[in-house]
Amino acid sequence: MTFFIFGAGYTGKAFSLTQSMPVYGTTRDIAHFKTLKAANIIPLLFDGVNLSTSIIIALKRTTHLIISIASTAVGDPVLGLPNLWSKMPILQWIGYLSTVGVYGNHNGRWVDETAPCYTTLPRNKKRIEIEKSWQRFSRQYNIPLAILRLAGIYGPGRNAFVKLRKGKAHRIIKPGQVFNRVHVADIAGAINHLADNKCSGIFNICDNEPAFPQDVITFAARLLRMQVPPEIPFEKADIPSVIRSFYSDNKRVSNKLLLKTGYRLNYPDYRKALTLIWQTRDW
Repeated sequence: MTFFIFGAGYTGKAFSLTQSMPVYGTTRDIAHFKTLKAANIIPLLFDGVNLSTSIIIALKRTTHLIISIASTAVGDPVLGLPNLWSKMPILQWIGYLSTVGVYGNHNGRWVDETAPCYTTLPRNKKRIEIEKSWQRFSRQYNIPLAILRLAGIYGPGRNAFVKLRKGKAHRIIKPGQVFNRVHVADIAGAINHLADNKCSGIFNICDNEPAFPQDVITFAARLLRMQVPPEIPFEKADIPSVIRSFYSDNKRVSNKLLLKTGYRLNYPDYRKALTLIWQTRDW
């Protein structure tokens, strides 16, 4: 298999490190080349509009395509490329990385992949449109497509320990509010599993336990033997509008469909994941 990642960021690098052969991956900034190479990625510049000769050559070799690129005002820049299909003659599978944010608010109830999407946020409405566009592409060219709806991503360098040590961790209390999360290693594992089996459909990628956000901070603080930050009522919290918008949605996301495919989580809950990060000092 030859993988090509449009948008080789945090998740793309974690995935590429699981591969025995280098993975093609795009970035908008040549300054990222060094870190991409260290993550087993052959870096390629992509400005969101034009394909270089190097990208076209790589696409001709691509059997498995991963889309992890930010959308623009007009949609997915990859789908906007002219004659995209003709540039990938041996393509066998597509993975589109979306978000559980498309479900919107379900007042804390459990949702699976059949649940209606109630999102009111423009960024998530755009995601739904792009999912549908990739589904049309998949049907048109008869290529298996897996849409991976990702929960909140954490892992090395992006976790509660980092926030605590920087003094940016808050225990914001909104009664009944839960969030869903997934360790980046399980995103990488799920991509590998779904790609290996050429799975098609929509899959929620999250751990087994939607949890109160304040509990995650408390658990991490106690592992670090730091003082637990005080509780702050949501109404009084001084947080950016983007962060506040996440609190408008409350749902418990089920991963049962992913597990039915045979995938087994490395990190089934935040306690196991944070404990391992703490033990290995893999901040």
